Amino acid sequence: MGRSFENRKASMAKTQGAKTKLYSKYGKEIYVIAKNGGTDPDGNLALRQVITKAKKDQVPAHVIEKAIDKAKGTGGENYENTRYEGFGPGGCMVIIDCLTDNTNRTIKDVRNCFTKTDSKIGAPGSAIHMFDHQAVFQFSGQDEEDVLETLMMADVDVADIETDEEGVITVLADHTEFYKAKTALTDAYADIDFKTEEITYVPQTSTTITGDDVAVFDKFMNMLDDCDDVQEVYHNAVVED
Repeated sequence: MGRSFENRKASMAKTQGAKTKLYSKYGKEIYVIAKNGGTDPDGNLALRQVITKAKKDQVPAHVIEKAIDKAKGTGGENYENTRYEGFGPGGCMVIIDCLTDNTNRTIKDVRNCFTKTDSKIGAPGSAIHMFDHQAVFQFSGQDEEDVLETLMMADVDVADIETDEEGVITVLADHTEFYKAKTALTDAYADIDFKTEEITYVPQTSTTITGDDVAVFDKFMNMLDDCDDVQEVYHNAVVED
């Protein structure tokens, strides 16, 4: 099926400052999901999934437990989801998802990232139509044809499946198929070890970033990383070495 998957979310270096940002991000997300959907991971599939992701990113157990305990209480912060879209350095398309308790602060911070890198923030829908909202699984040790048959037998609508040179299989499906696909895979392969298991935005096309735009793109991403309210950044940029 030919198209290789790359996780295009902004990644943070494992410095102490980046770890603090990462822990804060997960703590906020876990709190909001637990507050809205219940604090029991067995009854709140979204909470179970974000806890799994947090553990894979080496978020300490006490950070997770503190966020859940906080959600069990009354009151607390009222966060809301906000999304911004636009065109970053080199004309790449960008989606920025935030959790905020102050939308005025958030839009000011995000707009500043665009302004200071000669980028353009767009209207809602200006970029997202060029991304597919998909469930993504990556793992090794299985046969691609057998995996495809397993998913089809479970009535999973697979959008794409491929194996790279290192034997890592990537499965793409509609985001609504996440839990059905994961259940089918874990039931069929008891020892499966997911390198990636997430719902994300996969770009339909890519934009190559070259020359002077490379440094500006790095600045843009670093500025977004420094915004406390930014949770995820998706883009279609391929940075040329």
